[in-house]
Parts: sequence; structure tokens; C-alpha cells
Amino acid sequence: MSGLFMATVIFVAVVAMIIAISKFKQHPFLVMVLVSIFVGLVCGMPANQVIKIVKDGFGSILSSIGIVIVAGTIIGTILEKTGAALVMANTILGVVGKARSVLTVSITGYITGIPVFCDSGFVILSPIARALADRSNTSLAVMATALSSGLYATHCLVPPTPGPIAMAGTLNADLGMVICVGLVVSIPATLAGFIYAKKVAVKYDIPANPEFTVEELMEKYGKLPGVVHSFAPILLPILLIAVKSLADFPSAPLGAGMVKSFASFIGDPVIALILGIFLAMTLIPVSEKKNTFDWMSEGVKNSASILVITGAGGSFGAILKTLPLAEALSSVLLSLSVGVFLPFIIAAILKTAMGASTVAMIVTSAMVAPMMPSLGFESEIGKALVIMAIGAGSMVVSHANDSYFWVVSQFSDMPTNIAYKCQTGVTFVEGVTTVIVVYILSLIFC
Repeated sequence: MSGLFMATVIFVAVVAMIIAISKFKQHPFLVMVLVSIFVGLVCGMPANQVIKIVKDGFGSILSSIGIVIVAGTIIGTILEKTGAALVMANTILGVVGKARSVLTVSITGYITGIPVFCDSGFVILSPIARALADRSNTSLAVMATALSSGLYATHCLVPPTPGPIAMAGTLNADLGMVICVGLVVSIPATLAGFIYAKKVAVKYDIPANPEFTVEELMEKYGKLPGVVHSFAPILLPILLIAVKSLADFPSAPLGAGMVKSFASFIGDPVIALILGIFLAMTLIPVSEKKNTFDWMSEGVKNSASILVITGAGGSFGAILKTLPLAEALSSVLLSLSVGVFLPFIIAAILKTAMGASTVAMIVTSAMVAPMMPSLGFESEIGKALVIMAIGAGSMVVSHANDSYFWVVSQFSDMPTNIAYKCQTGVTFVEGVTTVIVVYILSLIFC
């Protein structure tokens, strides 16, 4: 099967998906499952294998982030109902001011995305983004786009996230150099996301829709939670996940014994967020303790739609990963002499087709590794720049086959057509901005 045929089928499938969801208002779950089956069958997979891959893909993505989504939704529900989210928003606005609230969200995403997966980070931080949008009279689309792009920049470019670490290992790059270059290169990517949020996402008015105003909460509870207590259910999981990232670092800074095992266990996003739930429950006033079960049940119900849509996206991604797309690309693209743009192009095609940034990074780095001498990037800075180029390609673009697309859109009340304009658009801008910066650096240092 030719690469051109597969690319055509995938392109038609993605266009059909966008039209069905955006124009004809069909539910993304049904559309993506049907499109997944269609692509598999048209590309020559046996029918039984197609069904198995669709089911496995659905379950696989939920096994990795399903509990995180449910736990994060429960925490967000409790933070909103107790007024803790408003306390956090008021505190942030009191420090930075309304005029800088969007930039603050971008920077928060940039920092959080270093130790925390972008999916988990967005789930954890979305209550703050929603509350900030309400208190600063800003569209939730702006806050969500700024937060998403900040998280995405460091997730794709800075270890210890698995993709950059795997690329460093494959290309025998110095990890310290990759971290330093990644921290620098991800700054313009984050700024590009911030500007996109302010200039483009601002066109789409998505209300924050808080359940209660400050006045209503004060009348109901008498007082709001304290600042430290309000932030704790969000900061604790982030801190624990960061410690796990430190413990899992290749240099083993916490050793290989009990301390590392404990840090890796307690810092797993599932455990960290479950602990966050228990901490959030301490925010519930005594007079409302009887409603604890109902509030948690509401969080579970709110997560249901996110789970099924994310799972369907996993099915579509699994079908595309099964296709020999990388092999088909290699015969065409690896012969091109376009310098640092070559790894970017390969990663961008794989990412856009398959949906998984980490998979795109790993596959592209393996394809590019034998070509490093001919590309002229054998120095440590050269290897780091190639890794940045691959990371840039793995950002382009986040759409319906990417679980992160659905996490951002569903946690931000974005209709799918607006999510394409905000989330898909900002990831394209981030990726292109990053590869341009990498190209300039390659002219200077290589």
C-alpha cells in the first residue's frame, strides 16, 4: 500500500470527521468510532482486526488517563462548590492584576508542564483557569488556550517528559544540554501561544459559568476557605508528580531503593490526584458534609462525556498507529536535504496523522538517528536542536485523534468547531514558531 494512498484516506477521514461534528452536529464519540472503522477497512485491515484495534485503543487511552480525568473532575467540582476556585482566582488577580492574568496562566502552564503531563496538568489547573476567566471578565477560550499552550510547550520540548527523554537516548544526546536548550526554546513557543490566545481565541466568547458568585457563597457558608487551603488540592498533586519525575530521572538522584519506589508510587498521577480529592474534601464546610457523596457523584457524571470522547479518540489513534505510515514516509522524506526542517516535517506528519506526540517523537528520532552525520548535527548542541525540531513537529497539530484536544475542549466547554480554531490553531502556531527558532539557532551554533 502506497504512502500517498494512506495519506489520502487519512486526510479524507479527518475532513469528514470535522464536517460531521462541526456542521452536522453529530456526537464526536459516534463519529470517531465510525471513522476509525472506515479507515481500517479501506486501508485493507481484516474486519476482525479493525474491531479489536478500535476496542483496544479505546481501553488503552482510558487506562492511562481515565482515572486522572475522573479524579480531576471531582476535585474541580469540589473547588467550585466550596468557593476555593474563586479564592485562588482572587489571590492571583490580587498579585498580578486583571491585565496580566492571561500571561500568568501561560507561565503557570509553562512551569507545570515540565514535570507534569499536559493532559494531567490541564485537568488539575482548569478550575483556576475557569475561575480566573470569571473574575477577570475574560472568555474561557482565552484562558484555556493560554494554559494549554504553556503546558504543551514544555511537555514536548523539556525532559523529564517521556518523549524528550526517549529522543535524547535514541540520539545519544547530553540530557543536561537538552534540558537547557528545551527551557530556552519553549519560551518563544509559550509566548506565541499567549499571543494567539489574546489575538485569536479572544474572538470566541465562552462564559466561565461559575455555579455560584462570591456573594452567594458568602451568604451560604459565612466565609470562604483560606488561601493556602484552597490551593492545596491542586499544588499537592503537582508537587508529588514533580518528585516522581525527579526520582525517575536517568541519573537517579533519589537512588534506586525504597525512597525512589515510594516517590514513584505516591507521585503517580492517579495516586497524587486521589490524595488531592481527600484534601479537597477537607474544604467542604461542616454544614455541607452531608452533600459530599452528591458532589463527588456530580464530578463523576461530569467526567463521563469527556471519557467516552477521549476513548473514541484513542480508537482512531490506534488504527492510525497500526498503519505502516512511518515506513511509507521514510522512502520519500529521508532523501530530502532540508536540514533541521527534515525531522520537523516527519514528526509533524506522524503527529497529525496518529495523534500521539510521544509516539511521533520516538518514531521520528529512530528514523533520523542514522542520518545525523549527513545532516551535520553531530555536536551536542546539534543533537539538542534536532530533538527540539522533532518536538516542534510533534506539536503540529492537536486535533480529533489527540486525547489532549478533547481534554482541553471538554474541560473548557469548547464546541468542537471552536476547539479546532483555538486548540488546533495554537498548536500549529507553537510548532511553526519553535522550528523557526530552532532553525535560527542552527545557523548560529551548527
